[in-house]
Amino acid sequence: MARTTQAELAGQFLALHHGRKTLVLPNAWDVASARIFEEAGFPAIGTTSAGIANALGYPDGQKISRSEMLAVVHRIAAAVGIPVTADMEAGYGAKPKEVAETAREVIEAGAVGMNLEDTIDDRQDLLADLSLQKEKIRAVIESSARAGVAFVLNARTDVFLASIGAAETRLARTIERLNAYRDAGAHCLFAPGVKDKETIAQLVNGVHGPLNILATAGSPLVAELEKSGVARVSVGSGPMRATLGLIGRMARQLREEGSFTLMTDGAMTYADANRLFTR
Repeated sequence: MARTTQAELAGQFLALHHGRKTLVLPNAWDVASARIFEEAGFPAIGTTSAGIANALGYPDGQKISRSEMLAVVHRIAAAVGIPVTADMEAGYGAKPKEVAETAREVIEAGAVGMNLEDTIDDRQDLLADLSLQKEKIRAVIESSARAGVAFVLNARTDVFLASIGAAETRLARTIERLNAYRDAGAHCLFAPGVKDKETIAQLVNGVHGPLNILATAGSPLVAELEKSGVARVSVGSGPMRATLGLIGRMARQLREEGSFTLMTDGAMTYADANRLFTR
């Protein structure tokens, strides 16, 4: 059977943002986690910038180079048969043409979408100039159009995540920025840091496009988010950090008790692990 083309995967991924069901998007940090998510039946996969950075020895926050990040994106996209979207943080560039180049390289890596956030390097309490951010979005859309791929740009604002501005201003400011990004051509609008149902419902009603929510501790269930009209739910670095938590508990058990149950109970078999990479 012929492998699905990148253009076909892009079309599939875009359509998932406009279906009746909320797109639940798990975030992988390597080929193994991506294959596990694919085997579980998810229709698409995102990457996690924090997960990839941490796995390669970097803190999050665009400290990993673009080439190293894209090398992992490429390996993931080549290993699965479903759409992959890449978390490229702030786009690896201060100028629109630099961010457009990032999008071109994301497409070359085999992905069909990317996240683009509006924070400023090393200043998580500041947001990028709105007009400049819109120019970056337009540059990404133009770059992907030249590549002939229906590239899904997920434009993110960190007003809530970074607690920027007075609390009473954050909802209106988030809606203003996300609608500006939608007008500039973004296909999906991302507001991480929000988990109360009322605020989520107000965002759904105020934002003129598919809304992406980040699932964290205390987030509503997917069924509730779906009722609210949320188009996409991603989990970010959550699965990677949960895995690190398990390894930490396993390490303490092995060091302090000399026992192995956290390693053996529920572990994937050696044969099944190898099978993930035999296609």
